[in-house]
Amino acid sequence: MIVTTAGRPDEESMALAKAACIKLSLPFKDRKKRSVSAMIQEYGAEILVAGKNRYAFYTSTESEPFFFHPNSAAFRLKRMMKGEVDPFVETAGIDKGDTILDCTLGMGSDCIIASFAAGAQGKVRGCEVHPVIAFIVQEGLRLYKDGSQELLEAMRRIEVIPRDSLEYLKEQPDKTVDIVYLDPMFEEVIEESDNFQSLRAAGFHTQLSEEWVNEAKRVARKRIILKAHFRSDLFEQFGFERKVRLASKFHYGTMTI
Repeated sequence: MIVTTAGRPDEESMALAKAACIKLSLPFKDRKKRSVSAMIQEYGAEILVAGKNRYAFYTSTESEPFFFHPNSAAFRLKRMMKGEVDPFVETAGIDKGDTILDCTLGMGSDCIIASFAAGAQGKVRGCEVHPVIAFIVQEGLRLYKDGSQELLEAMRRIEVIPRDSLEYLKEQPDKTVDIVYLDPMFEEVIEESDNFQSLRAAGFHTQLSEEWVNEAKRVARKRIILKAHFRSDLFEQFGFERKVRLASKFHYGTMTI
């Protein structure tokens, strides 16, 4: 993997490229007006591009890059501010001041909603095992500037853990997190955006296991939440109470501790 800049680099993109090289211990290659696809072929490597206020991750298998964007979190938060109930927040039973551990951070949309619901006194952490995806989301949560003040504040409060979530759970003391959230991305595609497809291609996907659920039970104080495709049998397999959502491609499952 290598780091480069946008086609016409400025001081900001050069600074972002340098920061990525240092943080991820990756080499830098000057763009020299080359296309990303040409650089992928020339170096035989995946490429992290530092642009204006954001990073984009290109692989050889996907035509679209992965980059951070709050996606559905932006309009979900707007609805919440108007008094509407978010299904995830309702199912998880998130209260002000709660601590939430998202074991499958992905693009961070649910973490943003959890952060808003838990408020300034809450604490939201998200695990992402792919170091580059974790870096892009972490920096995106920090650098993103569009959106309401409430959205940006919720984003800034999230802590990204660049770790395998099972290994991270094993290190946590008993009953130290109010809610543990599991959203494994290995069965069927739920989201349909190009950005989500690139995330699936780039990320590591670990199947839900009894060990993973048992560690979540040990660490959680209130409940564990599972998100999976509506055709999934994970809810029944691991003892979650399925919350059917007739108009949605995915269901939530709850396990009260």
